[in-house]
Order: sequence, then C-alpha cells, then structure tokens
Amino acid sequence: MERVRGKGWIRAPYFRADMLKQGLFQKLQQKLSPQQIQLMKLLQVPTAELEQRVKQEIEENPALEEGDDHDDDDVPTEDQAIAENEDVGGNEENERDDFDLSDYFQDDDTPDYKLSVNNSSADDEEREVPLAGGTSFQDNLKAQLALRDIDDRTELLAENLIGNLDEDGYLRRELDAIVNDLAFTQNVLCEKPELEKALKEVQALDPAGVGARDLRECLLIQVQRMPHSLEQRIAHEILAKNFDAFSKKHYDRIIERLEIDEEALKEAIDLIVRLNPRPGNTLRETDKPSQEIIPDFSVMAIDGQLELSLNGRNAPELRVSRAYREMMQDYARNKKDKDQREALQFIKQKLDSAKWFIDAIKQRQNTLLVTMEAIMEHQREFFLTGDETKMRPMILKDIADRVGLDISTISRVASSKYVQTNYGTFLLKFFFSESLTNQEGEEVSTREVKKILKDAIEAEEKRKPLTDDELTALLKGKGYNIARRTVAKYREQLNVPVARLRKEL
Repeated sequence: MERVRGKGWIRAPYFRADMLKQGLFQKLQQKLSPQQIQLMKLLQVPTAELEQRVKQEIEENPALEEGDDHDDDDVPTEDQAIAENEDVGGNEENERDDFDLSDYFQDDDTPDYKLSVNNSSADDEEREVPLAGGTSFQDNLKAQLALRDIDDRTELLAENLIGNLDEDGYLRRELDAIVNDLAFTQNVLCEKPELEKALKEVQALDPAGVGARDLRECLLIQVQRMPHSLEQRIAHEILAKNFDAFSKKHYDRIIERLEIDEEALKEAIDLIVRLNPRPGNTLRETDKPSQEIIPDFSVMAIDGQLELSLNGRNAPELRVSRAYREMMQDYARNKKDKDQREALQFIKQKLDSAKWFIDAIKQRQNTLLVTMEAIMEHQREFFLTGDETKMRPMILKDIADRVGLDISTISRVASSKYVQTNYGTFLLKFFFSESLTNQEGEEVSTREVKKILKDAIEAEEKRKPLTDDELTALLKGKGYNIARRTVAKYREQLNVPVARLRKEL
C-alpha cells in the first residue's frame, strides 16, 4: 500500500510470477507456396480464359515466349551458366571478392513486393468492368419521347419516370414517392394526376408494355395495341377482369364468367402467352453477345471404346526465352559491377517466374487428364450410350480417392469445364450426383430418378397433369422408394411447376 496526496491510500499494482511466461514452442503449419497458388488458380480457369491468361503472362514476363522448348537445347541453362562462370573465375584468385553469384540463385531472392508497386494482394482476382457502348434503353425511350406532341412540363415529368424504370421496363415505385422526390431533389412541384398523365405518355412508347406497374398492366397495354378481333377482346376481358383466375389456371371459372366455349378460351390464351412479360429486355437481348462454349475435353465412343483427348488450347507450347538465357550468361561474366548484379537478379527472377508458369501449365494438363479419365471410367455406361438412367452416383470424394488428389482440387477441375461427347456437350458438374437406394438394395444416382420424373411429366396428359402424389406412386412402382417431399424437391430442381400450373386446354 502507498499513500497518494489528496487521495488517501490506494493499492499499488503488482504482477504475479505466472502472468508472464517465456518459452519455445514447436508448431506445424501447412502453407501453400506461390507455385501451388498459381496452379490452383490455373486449374479453375476454363479453356477460353486460359488463352487470355497465357497472353497476359507473356506480356508481363519477357522471359516467357511461345514455342517448343526443345529448340533451345543448345543454349546453356541457368545452372550451366553459373558453372561456366565459376570455372572462369577460379583461375583469377586475385579478383575474388565478397560477391558470390550463387547467392542470386537461392530461394531467398528479393521478394516481388519490393520490386513492384501494387496496392492489392497477389491472391486477389482482377475483375475488369468493360465499358458499355451504344444507346441505352432509357436513351432510346427519351429519343421517342422527344418526337411526341407534348408540352415541356409533361416531357420533364416523363423523363424522370423513364429514369425510374427498372431493367425489365417496369415502374416499381409508387407515384406518391416520385412526387416527393421531384419536390425535394429537383425542386419540381407537381401533383399525382400530372404524373399519371406523363406516365400515359411513357406507356405509349415502344416496346409495348414499357412503363407498366405490374405484369397485368404490362400485358393489357400490349393487348390494347393489337388489332380488334374476337381473340383480342376475350384476352382483354381475361386480363382486365379475370387475371387472378387466369394466373391460377381456373379455366372453368373463366368460361362460365365470359360465357364462351373452350376453343375460344384456348385461342385467347395462346394470344396472351405470346406477349412479352419483360419489355425492357427487348433491346438488351438483341445487343447481348452470344457466348460460345469451348469444350475442355472430348470423350468419343468409337467401336465400343472410349477415347479421351484434351483440347489443344489447354496445352500451349511455351518456353523460356533464349535471349534471356544468353543475357544471363553475359551478365554473369562481370560480377563486380553493381549494375550488372542488379540486372542479373532481375533476369533470374523473370526466368524463375517463366519456369514456374510453364510447370504450372504442365501440371494443369496432367491434373485435368487424370481427373477426366477417372470421371470417364466411373460413368463409362453413360459415355457409351448417352442414357442418363445409366449414370452412377458420384461425388467429389469418389474421384478424389480414385486419383489421389484433394477434394478442393477436383472441385476446381469440375468448375466451368465442359466435355464434348457423342450425345452433346456437358458441364462436368453434370456427372456428379448423390445416391439413393432402391427396393433391391442397389445404389442409384439421383440423376436417374430425375430423368424418369422428367420423362413422366413430358408424357403426361396436359389436361390432367400428374400430381406429386401420383409421381411418387409412379416411382415406387418402378422400384424407387421415395417420399413425396423428395419428389417435390427433385421437381423444383428440374424447374417444373406444380400440377395445377402445368394444366393446359
């Protein structure tokens, strides 16, 4: 205890002997080397992107170039250049100094981050956002609006409404909220009736249906622009007064209310289903480039045998630059010059980076082939016949155990990779599925059950589609003991609606 003036007695701080400890500990950690990280990144890259990745590496590393490495057999390697330089320097004892050329060929070179400026991590993926070109959807609408015979105030309000449209061409916001926004952000005072008048002008623009506040209004706008006919009148009545019954496919109720026969209702429904529910995407879809699928593998069935081949784009011919090897040999001869040493270190770094990249490409090819060969052998019956019901259950662990690789590596290989077969081009993930046991005790793939479900739904009578209970009974009759909720889950995975929504006239 000690006394502090004006504060009385207080307890002095103390430390216990066991509060601070010092000791040596051994710890086992597993870390990925830069080469392993590079290989992992290359494994998940599809063929189309691999070409761009190789071109980018060639641009960034001048020591890497395209071509067959066997053409440079007469050029000395880095180790040979070191040995030749040491032989020359061994006879010159008077020129010895503290500089050792081999120090620049060890693994403790100057780290890359000291030789470059980069505010991002080396593991970060660079995602470049392309610049959009051409005329936007809103610009197209504003250009049409400028041609209409309306006053300046209505045009101003209509332009603000166009700016509030979503990507589907709908006005999802309430008009009252837009009135408040105009008053507070742009100092434009208006009433709701004025905004409704401007909205009518927007809804008169092309494509038909733009500016609608919901699906019903969107379809109504399109029907109202059609030529008058019996089908058009019935379709208008369905959308205007019986949309709820139409969306739930209560056709009997619509027939009774409109006093029409079934054939007239069918013609009106055919007219409605041809309408565009997303008018805002009309221009976007036409400007959208089509994506070409480049298969990474080819598995062809020829005379009962399977032949596996890797796409040639996955095996680019790369080599270490001959000019850089010769430059390294020249710089190695003058080891006392500081500038020469720095240049030698830079060359060594680029040569190592080039060799690592070439090795990573070769390991990628080998890993892809080994993994695809295991998948091909596991699903041999499918590749020979193309019948999905003959697919065997397969998960990532099955292939990982078969090839002796980690599950994460198999997952990277299966990601965004395609294989071309006699029966079409498939994503590698298509061949992976869980298993279930049938009544005979055999394990079958869930893909087989989904195929049977899909075939049964396609063959059903559309006037009276099969319910989930009926589909469950059908599968049990084929030997698959599956609960109804499992059938519903598989049906949803196949993007198939319930029986009521599959009903047709």
